[in-house]
Amino acid sequence: MFKEVLTDPQFRQDKIDLTISQTRSAISRRNDEPNVIAERELLSVLYGRDTPYGWQIEYEHLARIHRDDLVQFYRRYYFPKNILLAVYGDFSTAEMKNKLESLFAGWTVEQPSVPPFPAVTAKPAPGVYLAEKPDVTQTFFAIGELGGTLRDKDYPALQVAANILGQGFSSRLVSQIRTKLGYAYDIGAAWAANYNHPGTFRITGSTKSASTTEALQAIRAEVEKLRTSEVTEQELDTAKQAALNSFVFFFDNPAKTLNRVMHYEYFGYPKDFLFQYQKTVAAVTRADVLRAAKERIHPENLTIVAVGNPKEFDKPLATLGKVKMIDLTIPEPKKEPAKTDTASLEQGRALLRRGQQALGGAEKLAAVKDSSQSLEMALDASAGGIKIKQQNRYVSPQYLRQDQDLPFGKVSVYTDGKSGWLATPQGTMPMPAQVLKQAQGELFRHLIALMLSDRDASRTVNAVPKNAVEISAKDGETVKLEFDEATGLPAREIYRESGMGGGPAEMEEVYSDWRDAGGLKLPFKITILKDGKKFAEAVVSEYKFNTGIKAEELSKKP
Repeated sequence: MFKEVLTDPQFRQDKIDLTISQTRSAISRRNDEPNVIAERELLSVLYGRDTPYGWQIEYEHLARIHRDDLVQFYRRYYFPKNILLAVYGDFSTAEMKNKLESLFAGWTVEQPSVPPFPAVTAKPAPGVYLAEKPDVTQTFFAIGELGGTLRDKDYPALQVAANILGQGFSSRLVSQIRTKLGYAYDIGAAWAANYNHPGTFRITGSTKSASTTEALQAIRAEVEKLRTSEVTEQELDTAKQAALNSFVFFFDNPAKTLNRVMHYEYFGYPKDFLFQYQKTVAAVTRADVLRAAKERIHPENLTIVAVGNPKEFDKPLATLGKVKMIDLTIPEPKKEPAKTDTASLEQGRALLRRGQQALGGAEKLAAVKDSSQSLEMALDASAGGIKIKQQNRYVSPQYLRQDQDLPFGKVSVYTDGKSGWLATPQGTMPMPAQVLKQAQGELFRHLIALMLSDRDASRTVNAVPKNAVEISAKDGETVKLEFDEATGLPAREIYRESGMGGGPAEMEEVYSDWRDAGGLKLPFKITILKDGKKFAEAVVSEYKFNTGIKAEELSKKP
C-alpha cells in the first residue's frame, strides 16, 4: 500500500477539495492569534514576501491550484534518485533490504536532477513595524535578524548565547524584563539555525500595552549588554547544561533518531554531526560567547514587529525609530469571469429563456412586484444545529427584509440595496458593511429577479459548461446557475460569499420539491452547502405574490 501511494498517488479530487477548503479556512483565521501574527510578519520582513521562506498563501493562490498541477509537481520531484527511504523496527536488515528492493524494482522513473533550494538573498531590514489590533489588551512582539545554518563554526556558541539571553527562568530577559521590571508576560530568545539556509535570531513575547515601548527599549539594552561584556561562569554553565541535557530528547524514541539521521544524510551533514556538536557545546567558553555575539548579533540590524493597540502604548512606538505599518487585510480572491463571445451570450440567453418558461413564463415572472417567502431552516450540526423560522419579503427592484426567530431572540435586517439596518435583541444599528454585502448578494440572487437577468442591461448572461449560465452584474456580483437538462428548471446556484469574521466560502444552493405557487413553479426545499459540505436545509411553507407590500412597510424598525 505504501509503495502504491509513493509511486502512483491518485490525487483524488475530493481530497484536494477538502485540503483547499481547510487551507482557505486557515487563511480566514490567520489573524486570530496576535503572537502568530508577530512571528509571521517578522519572517516575511527578514526573508522577503517573494521568497518561499517568507511568502504568504492567499485565496487567489488556492484558486489557481488544480489537480494537474499536483500531478506534474509530483512527477517532477518524486522519483527514485531524489528520495531517501528508511525503515526502523525489529527485523533482519538484510531480509528487509531485499524485500524493499524487490518491492520497488519496477519503479524506474527518471527525471533530471532537481534544482537547488532557493538561496536567501535578503539583506538586513532594520526598522519598527506595527500591526494595529485594537481588540487586544497587550502587545505581542517579535524581534530578530537573519542568523545562520547548523554548519556555522559559531553555532554552538550562539546557541549558548541565546540560552543565556532568553531560555529558562534564570535567563537575562526573563529575570530582568519579566521578573524585575514586570514588563513581559512571557519572553524568550533563540538562535534558530536551519539545515540548508540561514535561520533567524529571534526574541519573542508579550507585554502590557502600557509598557510596550519601555519593554522593547529594555530588550535592546539586554542584547547590547550580551555583546559588550563576558557572561558569568554560572550563566555559561547553566546555558551549556540546558543545551546538553536537551540531547536526551533528540533520541528518546526510534522515530526521532531516524528523522535526525535522515536529515543529516539528505543535507550532507556528517553522520556523527550531533555528537560532534555535543562536544563543541561542552567546549564553549565565556570568550567564545562574547566574540560570537559581537560578530553575529547586530542591534542596528534588528527588525521589531509589534502587534497591539497603539492608543494604549506608554510612549509612541516612533521613539524606537520610524514606524512602518503592516496591513493585516486578507485580500479576497479575484474571480475571473467566464470568457464571453457572441455565441456564448446567445446560448446563455437561450438557457435562461428555457428556465423562464419552465417556471411559468417570463411575463408571469415580470409581473411579480412584491413577494413573501416563509420557511424553516435547520442548520447542520457542524453549523450549530439550530432551527430558524424566517420570513423574506421583497419589493421590486431592490428592497429586502428578513425576519428571523432564533433561539436567543428575533433578528431583522432591511436594505434598500445601498444601506440598511440590523435589529437584534441588543438593539438596532446601521447595517455593518459585511452584512450589507451579504444582503446585496441576496438581492442579486433573488430567484425571480435572477431569472429575468436577460432584461437587465446591467447584467451579463453567459453560457458556461454543464448546462449552466454565469450571471454577472456591473457591481461585481456573480453567480453560476445550473439547469436541469430534462426540465429546464434551475437546479442549483453557486456563488462565493464572505462570512462574518471569516474568509470567502464557496456556497451552493440546491433546489428541489418543485410545486405550483400562485401560478409559478418554485422550489419548496433548498439544500445549502458551504465549501462542499452540507450547511443547512430550508423548507418553504408558503410563497405570496403581489400582496401590496410597500418599501416603507419593510423599512419600519421593530
